[in-house]
Amino acid sequence: MELKGKRVLVVGAGRTGIATAQFLQEKEAQIIITDYKSRTELGEELEKIEEGRIKTELGGHRLRSFLEAELIVVSPGIPPIRPLMSAIREGIKVISEIELAYQFIRTPIIAVTGTDGKTTTANLLERILTNSGKKVFLGGNIGRPLIEYARTDEQCDYAVAELSSFQLERTYSFKPYIALLLNLSQDHLDRYRSYRQYIRAKLRIFANQQGSEFAILNKDDPLFSRASRRIRAKKIFFSRTRTLKQGTYLEEGKILCQAPSGRKEAFPPERFKLRGPHNLENIMAAITVAGICSCPREKTQEALEHFSGLEHRLEFVRELRGVKFYNDSKATTVNSAKRALESFREPIILIAGGRDKRSDYTPLRDPVREKVKALILMGEARDKIAQALPRLTETLSVENLAQALKLAWAKSCSGDLVLLSPACSSFDMFSNYEDRGRAFKQLVRDLN
Repeated sequence: MELKGKRVLVVGAGRTGIATAQFLQEKEAQIIITDYKSRTELGEELEKIEEGRIKTELGGHRLRSFLEAELIVVSPGIPPIRPLMSAIREGIKVISEIELAYQFIRTPIIAVTGTDGKTTTANLLERILTNSGKKVFLGGNIGRPLIEYARTDEQCDYAVAELSSFQLERTYSFKPYIALLLNLSQDHLDRYRSYRQYIRAKLRIFANQQGSEFAILNKDDPLFSRASRRIRAKKIFFSRTRTLKQGTYLEEGKILCQAPSGRKEAFPPERFKLRGPHNLENIMAAITVAGICSCPREKTQEALEHFSGLEHRLEFVRELRGVKFYNDSKATTVNSAKRALESFREPIILIAGGRDKRSDYTPLRDPVREKVKALILMGEARDKIAQALPRLTETLSVENLAQALKLAWAKSCSGDLVLLSPACSSFDMFSNYEDRGRAFKQLVRDLN
C-alpha cells in the first residue's frame, strides 16, 4: 500500500488511533486525526502526536475532512456516524486499523475471535507458543494494537491477535494463517441491525483464507457447521461432545488432539487451573493451534497447567467465613454469564445488570432456576432482566454495586458463592468492565 503524500483521515484518537497516526506519519502520509472527544477528555495519549506533522480535529467531526480524504482508517468501536457514511457513498476507501497493519506484516497471524473467550484463548496461545520456544507478538483488541507491531523492527514467529467484530468489519484483504472462531451468541445488538449482521462481521475472519491457511471451529455449534461450507481454508474442529477424525475432542476424561501432521496426543486436564465448560473449549481451541504450530506436547501441557486465567474472568477474589467471592465483570453478554453459572456447583448469589445491549436474557432462566439462591439486579437493565426471569428465585433490585454486594453478603451463608457476572456492559455506572471489576474487588476486600 503506497501511503506517501496520501491524504489519510484517522477516526478515533484513542490508543489505536494514535498508533495508526504515528505509523502513517512514518510513511509520510498527510494525516488528520479526528475525535468527538475534547483534548481534555483524551488526555495524555494525545500528547504523543503533538510535536509531529499530524493535524487534529477534536470535539466533533468535520464532514469536509471526511470527503477530502483519500483513505479513512477507523479505530475499533467507531459507529457508522454520518460523515463516515457520506464518505462511503462518495466512494472513499474506508478500512480498519487491522486491514492497514496487515498490509505491512509478513509474520504469520493467528487471529482469535468469538463472542466470549477470545482474550483468554489469545493469552493462552501466547503462553503455549512462548513456552515452546517461539517468539510471539500478542495484541489486537487486547494490549497493543496490531499496527504497533507493523511499526517495529521486531521479528516474531507468530503474531497472535484478538479481534472484535468491529475490527473485522472493514477488512478486505486481511488473511490470517490460522483463524479461530470460538463461539457465537447475541451481542452488540445496540450496534448491529440484527444478529445476522453481527455474525457476518465475525465470519469475515475467514473471508480471504485459501487452502494453505487454517480455520478452527467449534463442531458442537450447528451454526458453525453451516458456515464452514463457505470456508476455503483447511477446517479443523474441536468438540466437547463428539469424537473427531481430525481435531481436538474429549475421550475418557482426556483431551485428544489429532493434528494435521497425523500425530495424536493426549492432554490430561486434571491439573489445569481454568474452570468451567467454556474454558475447556478455549483450551481445546488453543491445543488445536499448538498442534498446527508443532509445539511439543509436554510444553503445551506445562503451559496449560501454569495458566490460571485473567483478571475479571471468573477471578477468585477471596473467601470470608466460608463464602467465596468471584469477579466475572468481563461477562458482558448473556452467554458469558450463563457459562459462568454453569461453572459452579455451590449455591450462587448472582449480581447482574448494567447497560443493556438489546439482549435476550431468557437463556439465563434454567441456570438461574437451578443454581441461583438469590438474584441481585442493578443498573439500567435491571427491570428488563427481572421481567425476563420472573419468579425463578428471590430477586432484589438495588441502585449500585456497593448496595448489591452489601445485600449479597447479608443473604449469604457458609458454603455459598457470590458471583458478579453482569450479562451487560458497564457504561451506565463505570468507564469499562475493568473499572467495574476493580470496584467489586475493593468492596469485597473491605468486607469484615
